[in-house]
Amino acid sequence: MYSLLWLALSSFVFSVILTPLCRNAFRRLGVVDHPDGQRKLHSEPIPRIGGIPIALSCFAAYAILLASPLAARSIIHQNSSLVLKLLPAAALVFAVGLLDDLFGLKPWQKLAGQLGASGIAFWAGVRIIGIAGHPIDLWWSFPLTLLWLIACANAFNLIDGVDGLASGVGFFATLTMILAAFLQNNVPLAMATIPLAGALLAFLRYNFNPASIFLGDSGSLLVGFLLGCYGIIWSQKSATLLGMTAPLMALAIPLLDAGLAIVRRYFRHQPIFEGDRGHIHHRLLDLGFTPRRVVLLLYAVSGLFAGLSLLQSVAPNRYSGVIIILFCAVTWIGVQNLGYVEFGMASRMLFAGAFRRMLNGQLCLRSFEQSLSSARNIDDFWAAIREASKTLGFNEVRLQLGDEVYRDYVGDSLPQDCWQLRVPLADLGYLNLTREFHSQTLPGIIAPLVDVIQSQFQIKCTEFELAASTLPTHAMPHRLSVSRAAGRAN
Repeated sequence: MYSLLWLALSSFVFSVILTPLCRNAFRRLGVVDHPDGQRKLHSEPIPRIGGIPIALSCFAAYAILLASPLAARSIIHQNSSLVLKLLPAAALVFAVGLLDDLFGLKPWQKLAGQLGASGIAFWAGVRIIGIAGHPIDLWWSFPLTLLWLIACANAFNLIDGVDGLASGVGFFATLTMILAAFLQNNVPLAMATIPLAGALLAFLRYNFNPASIFLGDSGSLLVGFLLGCYGIIWSQKSATLLGMTAPLMALAIPLLDAGLAIVRRYFRHQPIFEGDRGHIHHRLLDLGFTPRRVVLLLYAVSGLFAGLSLLQSVAPNRYSGVIIILFCAVTWIGVQNLGYVEFGMASRMLFAGAFRRMLNGQLCLRSFEQSLSSARNIDDFWAAIREASKTLGFNEVRLQLGDEVYRDYVGDSLPQDCWQLRVPLADLGYLNLTREFHSQTLPGIIAPLVDVIQSQFQIKCTEFELAASTLPTHAMPHRLSVSRAAGRAN
């Protein structure tokens, strides 16, 4: 116990001393994060190399403990193989983040470094060995472990957008794993996590709003990667069937934010690795919360999830389902109140028929394209357009080629009650499509419909040998093809 207290205290003291020293040194060197008025809302340039004092503090705490006569040295020596193999992985992640802070790396370069570090950690014995109480094969364990570690590292990187948020959430997650280690009598896990907790707590002194130093990629990637490793070690000795569920709950805020970001950007057809202002903390800021209140609220949610993760870790298996349902309910309520329109739209598309209408529209469009493609003359081409316009809900369609006019309409709509779409057909004429306002439209069909008509008409011009000279303005007889509902005047 004295050894654990020594580790916590020494890493805390080192972090208290080293953080302002690193901050001042890199401020003089100009290695700072400049505000941009959009995503970076701080008022002045701030150093972004917080990973350096955190990494040095943890390393110094272990070094002093090894040099001291305390009994915990024997525990470290007993686990030296795992510690030494894991150290290069953490060092590689830290180096990747530091290079990004200093020089800027491309997303694929950062991902390559994280993949390498995750592979080293897997080789060191940090492996997901089972799901729902069932052992998994090595070929499944390897990709799942890599996915988990990379997800944790990047999740903390993404959530680092408000003063004190990533470091504070990391501290709560680390504290949760310390308590879990005590409950499981998992001394190696406690020895691994306590120095990180001490370093993060001291770092919060300078990182909380208003921050004078940022974690940067060197800090956020390192903290997320280490917590991902510690979560796997925690799950390997879990007493419940759902071992990985407890670490997932402890890291729920950053992982949830990362998952929402990926799905949100996918829905909006945006690059996955491109930053935006749609993260959880941004949504809370847009709802009127001050930066401090945003952080304190997410601290409270982190504390709630930490408590649920500890309960799930030690509760009998028959209660695990209740805890998971409660966790999911809290998460669902929180996401609903953040006002993400993307998920509301997706839900309505799936459950209110919009998806079926969109699918039906695409099927109609595909059938229409095939009909135009198989047309053998202008009359076949017009017949395909007329049938498709009825299916798609247009109440009038007019095709004019030179002096020839094809027209079809139904209903008695007044011109002021309709909107009209005109599709130019090269220099030969045009196609008009008319529809009533507020009528139910197949979503996502208008622009593709125009593209299909124009592209197929260009092809058919060659097949039918149509040209402006073949459709003289006055030489051709006037043709009017009309199909109308009863009661409509000609």
